[in-house]
Amino acid sequence: MGLTPDNRIQLHDFNNLTKTLSFNMYDICWTKSKEERAAYIEYIDDQYNADRLTSILKNVTDIIGAHVLNIAKQDYVPQGASVTVLISEGPIAEIPTESFEESPGPLPESVVCALDKSHITVHTYPEYHPNEGISTFRADIDVSTCGEISPLKALNYLIHSFDTDIMTMDYRVRGFTRDINGKKLFIDHDINSIQNYIPEDIKPLYDMIDVNIYQENIFHTKCKRREFDLDNYLFGHTKEDLRSNEIEDITKKLHHEMDEIFYGKNITPGSIKGD
Repeated sequence: MGLTPDNRIQLHDFNNLTKTLSFNMYDICWTKSKEERAAYIEYIDDQYNADRLTSILKNVTDIIGAHVLNIAKQDYVPQGASVTVLISEGPIAEIPTESFEESPGPLPESVVCALDKSHITVHTYPEYHPNEGISTFRADIDVSTCGEISPLKALNYLIHSFDTDIMTMDYRVRGFTRDINGKKLFIDHDINSIQNYIPEDIKPLYDMIDVNIYQENIFHTKCKRREFDLDNYLFGHTKEDLRSNEIEDITKKLHHEMDEIFYGKNITPGSIKGD
């Protein structure tokens, strides 16, 4: 549609389009013993506890220009945390100047526009393989907004908040609004890929795959980090502590784990190039 602040569609009433961004990140680690695995889970639980996740969601709220109505947060036993933030539109002093251009959104220093009838949630899922020494941490963040602005503007900040190995992102526009003549509008901005909202300095770091259903306003992008340094995946160890055959075996297991998460299916070892 190519809308600009000076050329907006005149609506009959409030913009009822619901736009939802689901952002999932994965952190993969190798632990040598049950004690190290427990220490890793404890470390992750501390790094991504309910208080820190609340801070991240508050920054997301600022970026999309909303006001916090209510916060519910919970740390779980033995691990994991959840936070839900209800947000609402803030007072608008003048006509919004937010651009609909496809581009990465701001970091917390910049705040633009406003929203209504919206919510943001996050849930964490630490888990581990029973036999292979692989531990995996997943965080799911959903940003659901109602109105003109897209929650994709929060994507830049979310990517910078998690130094992650694998990301999967889903964006969907649901419902409809009407122009002043009663014509239904099922989307109010141009989009052909979530990748257009990923910063240019981030894109070269990942292999990316798109699965988009344009006629349904459904967009999906998944990313897997290209560079692999084993030291970044060892908890409590470095490569210097390992024998060459251990390095090879652990590297294969980590690549296999990441490939299965990235492609979303169980994979026979060796069937993926480089596995």
